[in-house]
Amino acid sequence: MLACSKGNDNPEDSNTLNNLYFPPLNSAEWAAVTPESLDWKVQQLDSLYNFLSANGTRAFIVLKGGKVVVEKYWGKNIANTASFNRESKWYWASAGKTITAFLTGIAQQEKLLNISDRTSAYLGKWTSMPEEKENLITIRHQLTMTTGLDYAASDPFCTDLGCLDYKADAGTQWYYHNAPYTLLDAVITKASGMDFNLFTDQKLEAETGMSGQWIADGYNNIYWSVPRDMARFGLLILAKGKWAETSVMSDTTYFAEMTRTSQSLNPSYGYLWWLNGKNSLILPGLPYSFNTKFSPNAPDDLIAGAGKNGQFVDVIPSLNLVVIRMGEAPEGSQISAPFHDEMWEKIMAVLP
Repeated sequence: MLACSKGNDNPEDSNTLNNLYFPPLNSAEWAAVTPESLDWKVQQLDSLYNFLSANGTRAFIVLKGGKVVVEKYWGKNIANTASFNRESKWYWASAGKTITAFLTGIAQQEKLLNISDRTSAYLGKWTSMPEEKENLITIRHQLTMTTGLDYAASDPFCTDLGCLDYKADAGTQWYYHNAPYTLLDAVITKASGMDFNLFTDQKLEAETGMSGQWIADGYNNIYWSVPRDMARFGLLILAKGKWAETSVMSDTTYFAEMTRTSQSLNPSYGYLWWLNGKNSLILPGLPYSFNTKFSPNAPDDLIAGAGKNGQFVDVIPSLNLVVIRMGEAPEGSQISAPFHDEMWEKIMAVLP
């Protein structure tokens, strides 16, 4: 396995997958490269670190070509009993949606389902909608937040039939509605005949060395892992679904669809991935769009898994970078977009 050349920021070279380094499976070994060797502006790193520390960050990792350039930890673990470190586990929140998107693609790749299938083909009667309206909803609508379900429900996380009512025809409304997303887990479980944690373990974790776990929290299913697991997942996405010589996702069509605009209502959204560089954006909790990018200070080709309280897995193909941040809430936004953008302002100040 080859590492990328030091200081190589040429976009064409960076997109060549044979220059990526992949850490071995089931090992703490992970090759590193120094910021100095990449000609990064190391005098700007303290400003970045101080910003992250002051905003509740617990883990911050930057990979270049798969190698660790930065790996920093702050504060206490989730139980507030020990210093946060490489072995500490943290929740991904909605950044874990990207794992579900990837696993849906694996399920389609293995012909267990097709994302054009009706959701009801796997869940039966799953909403309080009239049957003809429910049958308009496909797995693709769940992946793209366009189910048309009433997002004004008293509990937007509730997956009970009585909580899921009609507001608009599927495909005509974009809203960041957690409940229909959460039910993708049940779709995959039904289609595969496997527990969702077991499916994740066999189809993703065993192939990449990840070792996280989905844990139920009320209606939600939250992925927990150590920070390096998030970095491994980001590297898998940077490599377009490959891990070293293994094509974890060989369905290149699905991968491309997952990481580009998936519908016209919110150009900044793929299949549960946030996309930068688009001309408009609908944020979680809002029904209307803004004429702005997801993260104006970041490269336009950034794609992001973004979760509550500032959980981020960022993949930037043009720079051959993966950036992950885990931690406490930096401010009140559901996905902490202003924090994310300021973080990228400071990251860009470090890069050559």
